[in-house]
Amino acid sequence: MGGNAAKDAVDRARRLSSLRVGLHLVLVDGSPILSPQLVPDLVTKKGEFSSHLVRAGINFVFRQRVRRQLEDEIRAQFQAFLDTGLPLDHVNTHHHMHLHPTVSELVLKIGRDYGLRAMRLPYEPLLPSWRASGKNFFRRTSTWLLLSPWVSLLKKKFKRERVHSNDFVFGMNDSGHMNLDLLLRFLSQLPRGVTEIYFHPGGDTKELEALTHPAIRQALLSSQTQPISFSDLSAATAGRSMQHPGRQGGCPPSAVR
Repeated sequence: MGGNAAKDAVDRARRLSSLRVGLHLVLVDGSPILSPQLVPDLVTKKGEFSSHLVRAGINFVFRQRVRRQLEDEIRAQFQAFLDTGLPLDHVNTHHHMHLHPTVSELVLKIGRDYGLRAMRLPYEPLLPSWRASGKNFFRRTSTWLLLSPWVSLLKKKFKRERVHSNDFVFGMNDSGHMNLDLLLRFLSQLPRGVTEIYFHPGGDTKELEALTHPAIRQALLSSQTQPISFSDLSAATAGRSMQHPGRQGGCPPSAVR
């Protein structure tokens, strides 16, 4: 909500009534909604959030004043989204900072007041991801090992708060390189469950071309993979437990970055 193109994005979303839109909370490496004077311990001298993620994460844990400012900023971003009048489809965070226990607790706590029903689970399955990409096995393994304990903790919190999520994410390890060929290989490796496919189409025309290529629609039809939005997850989860369908692939406009 603090991005330079936020107003334009909101205007477009209002014109596209079928588009499902989520809140991308930014707490590091970006701009706050609140005045820097109100969150002095979260920002640099330039009034921007810190780009040092580990240092920011340590401050979130050990400094009570920082946690209070963090809570205020998260609430301000939720309120800014509410003020747009758009239905809240889902929530995720810049650099997946909701894997941080302090951030996730605050987001879930504040989200109760704003109708939070679904969040991204940033978990990329190691072997299917590597089989599709064929690259960077050791980097993928290191990331998987590092994030797995935090993913497990986040899943427990989602269950406790009755917040729905995807089961898997593909593309976290290939951000900026999601071309048509790779996307087709990912679609061929989708595990059973709900998968979000992760993009940044605004920054790379190859990613936009991949998303809009007719071959993708055909691949989805051929594999009986159903595109859904995050707000469909409650129905999809119920249907999966009752009917045990093959695969569900989630790459709706609201879930693609």
